[in-house]
Amino acid sequence: MSLRANVSLSGSIADNLAKQIEEGVIPTGAKLPSIREYADASGCSKNTVISAFEMLTARGLIEPRRGSGFYVARRVKAATEADETGVLDRAMDTVWLMREQLQVKPEVLNLGEGFPPIEWLEATRLDQYHQRVVRTGVASLFRYGSRYGYLPLRQSLQQKLSGYEIEAPPSQIVLTHGANQAMDLVLRYFVRPGDAVLVDDPGYYPLFGKLKLSGANIIGVPREVDGPNLAELERCMIEYRPKLFFTQSVGHNPTATDTSAAKAYRILQLAEMHDTVIVENDAFADLKPRALTRIATLDQLRRTIYIGSFSKSVSAALRVGFLACNAALASDLADVKMLIHVSSSEYSERTLAAIVSDGHFLRHTNQLQEKLRRATASAKNSLKKLGAEIFKESEQSMYLWASLPEWPDSMKLAKAMLERGVILAPGAVFSPASDQMSAYCRFNVSYLADERFVNALRAVAP
Repeated sequence: MSLRANVSLSGSIADNLAKQIEEGVIPTGAKLPSIREYADASGCSKNTVISAFEMLTARGLIEPRRGSGFYVARRVKAATEADETGVLDRAMDTVWLMREQLQVKPEVLNLGEGFPPIEWLEATRLDQYHQRVVRTGVASLFRYGSRYGYLPLRQSLQQKLSGYEIEAPPSQIVLTHGANQAMDLVLRYFVRPGDAVLVDDPGYYPLFGKLKLSGANIIGVPREVDGPNLAELERCMIEYRPKLFFTQSVGHNPTATDTSAAKAYRILQLAEMHDTVIVENDAFADLKPRALTRIATLDQLRRTIYIGSFSKSVSAALRVGFLACNAALASDLADVKMLIHVSSSEYSERTLAAIVSDGHFLRHTNQLQEKLRRATASAKNSLKKLGAEIFKESEQSMYLWASLPEWPDSMKLAKAMLERGVILAPGAVFSPASDQMSAYCRFNVSYLADERFVNALRAVAP
């Protein structure tokens, strides 16, 4: 058989199977006959069938599963150029907002950005630490690290946590691939499909996506200006008997609120009464005063899992986070980490250890906090001039949670502003009930002074 004839036959086989798949004759998830079986039945060579299957795989109609064969893939609409430009026609969901935050578009003003400006972090000078890292342990850079993570960094974190009056020796600290992996480990360990999990509402929206993937029953606890609504928290604990409550006590994302000491004590009491583990996300610790109340400080990690990160104060690219909890649980979570990822990046951990042990790091975080105070004051003034209602007028916060007059639905506002090159983070994204209308948006304070925001807002005024 000639090469051209072989290609033509492969294409014919691929087209025939594609038609059966698209018409539902071969349903989603069905296993195709083996290559040998199909070749025998069709009277052609195995190479011809392999070529046909490769065509179908490239078209996203079938997928290979190692050691098992080929299966009809779950149908996903192919992305077209029209889809990309027509982003306004689809919901601004969790994944959309995460994708937008990870893209660099100089021509777009991203007020929904989750990080400080790059120029705020450049003072850490990551390039200065490479040679120091290599000199102190080049051999280890070619192997997996400890399941707990790089010991000197965990020792530095022990000192950091002691500054918050949290006693946590290295055996209670597990380094992770960012704070998000720490959440993943907790979910893998505790949550089974159908389990109830409480979250702040509004709250950290990527967590909602993780919980949906795990099959959890997500229950939102309304967030007030001084922390979670205690009456609703107690009701949910009684009714749903949740295994976990994810909350942010300091620098809450997105509302810029801090949990009061009185509420923190009561939350811990309720958790003990109803056998619920508190997962406290403190990703903004380096940007906020140390004296603010943390639940982990009150119970010393007996019922609290404390999660931290350096993405906001050093670099998101290093992907270094950590969790701290009681020693037995830390050992179990380190095992889960090892099963899923083997280890975290010791190179990144060594780099971060060099940075945080440098005397310059404390000055850097102090400077960050001062920049944030100035940016927050400026952002509040900008929003007030527009007649905005600010949920909590924090003195020092990465975000402000505010609604704008004449826009009761922030999703509609976000879509209108996107046409003008301004990305907003609409309130519905931050609620586990994302179909509920919200007047609020999360604004990154470091970008609100950009005149493109006011110009675009004027242009879309109803």
